[in-house]
Order: sequence, then C-alpha cells, then structure tokens
Amino acid sequence: MTDYAFPPGGMPDLSDDPAVAGARFTTAYAFVPGTTMRDIVASLLPGWTGTRAWIIARPLTGFAETFAQYAVEVQPGGGSATPEPDAGAEAGIFIAEGEMDLTLNGVTHRRGKGSYTYIPPGIGWSLVNAGSGLLKFHWVRKRWQPAAGLGAPEVIMTSDAESVFNYMPGTDKWATQRFADPADLRHDMHVNIVTFQPGGRIPFAETHIMEHGLYVLEGTAEYLLNQDWVSVQAGDFMWLRAWCPQACIATGTGPFRYLLYKDVNRHPDLVLK
Repeated sequence: MTDYAFPPGGMPDLSDDPAVAGARFTTAYAFVPGTTMRDIVASLLPGWTGTRAWIIARPLTGFAETFAQYAVEVQPGGGSATPEPDAGAEAGIFIAEGEMDLTLNGVTHRRGKGSYTYIPPGIGWSLVNAGSGLLKFHWVRKRWQPAAGLGAPEVIMTSDAESVFNYMPGTDKWATQRFADPADLRHDMHVNIVTFQPGGRIPFAETHIMEHGLYVLEGTAEYLLNQDWVSVQAGDFMWLRAWCPQACIATGTGPFRYLLYKDVNRHPDLVLK
C-alpha cells in the first residue's frame, strides 16, 4: 500500500544550518518544507483530546484568502465531538495513516488510510481515532459560498484506490484524481490528487485565479513557483496565491504526487473586503 507523507515532528539535529531547508515566504507563494514541521510549531485545538495539528495555511489578507489547511495527528482514543467551530464551513479529510471513526449526522463510518471524505456545511460531525496507533490526516477547511439556484453538495466518501486517473491530453505521465465531479457547480472547492510519473511535467507556466495548497504525498520534483524553481519532496507544502505562475518537472525514479486544494466555480467578489 502507498505511504503518504506527514509532518515528522520531533526536532532536527541542533547543529543543522536552519537555512538548508529552504523555507520561503514571498508575495506570490510560500514554501514550507516538511523538515520545518516540528513539535514546537504544532498547535493544540479547543474541543479536541489527544490531538496536535500543524496549521500550514490560513486565510491571510493579500495572500491566499479562501482556505485553511491542517495536518492533524491524533492519539488512540483521541478526537473531537465538536471538530468544526464554523457552522458555515465545509471540509475535505484525507487520511495518511491509521483509522478514524467518523460520525456524520449520527451515523458512524470507519475510514482508513488513503480515504477521502468531503463534508458539506450544515452536517454535524465528530471523529475519534479508532485504531491502536496514531491517526494522521490532512484537513482542508473552507467557508462554503452559496450561489443562486444551487444547494450544498452531498457527503462524498471515496479513496485514492477508488479514484480514476484522468490523464491530460497527449500524455500518460500527468494525471488528476478528482474526488468531486468537476461539473457539479455546487462545489466551490476541489481537493484532488495529482500524479506525475518520472519525467512528467506541466509544460507551461499555469497562471490563473485559483488559489492552491499543495501537500506533497510522495516523490520529488522541481517546481516552478512564480520565478523560482524549487526542489520539493514528500512532506513539503506549497501555498500559492491567485495568479502565481507554476509548473512542475517530476524527478526521481517513482511517482511524484500531491494533494491539491483549489477554489472553483464562483464569481469573484467585486467589492474588496
């Protein structure tokens, strides 16, 4: 079974050069290497037990403004009966390791490694680590944006293994697994897995309105962020504001894969907030 990257915690060798990790925060993007996601930068969350979280993206005026993204680690028996403090929020949950009992409107579902669950706004939910080891999952939060004539989406339960590889035209080295139907306009965010086989690439500098969170699940690549080519690997996170040019060249001998967030299917606001 595929292994999915997750923050290492702990502490690096205290003799290491802090600059070696290559962390960057610019006006166009942030690059947060996995090696910076240590114990001392983890957060504790109200209403959760046996849990710590690395909050790796949050709405920030003038930067990426639509979403928050967490990597959450839960001890056996830990979890929350009230995980979401914002009644208008939707959630995407991808499990990197362990087992979760996820209760949605009173019905409990056992979710395991590689599973993805979309939770629309207005759904009461809770979760507990149902296994004997650590539960590790990625959690994307966004305030759902209503649109005329469209209700909220339904719950989605799927997995990496169940999701079809949709290849880009003319290549068998670049594919997207879409957890939500891209034609379903009720969704105002997509969480996908993007896979590049060795040598696969984005052959142009994508420049578009969507904001991105990219958590590298597996492999290595050279990634263009604005004007900078950055070497990335499993466990690294990239946070891109709207219009930040991006491209990718997969390196190494295995697949390069990342969990991708983007905001979609809505008109932009014409009044600055």
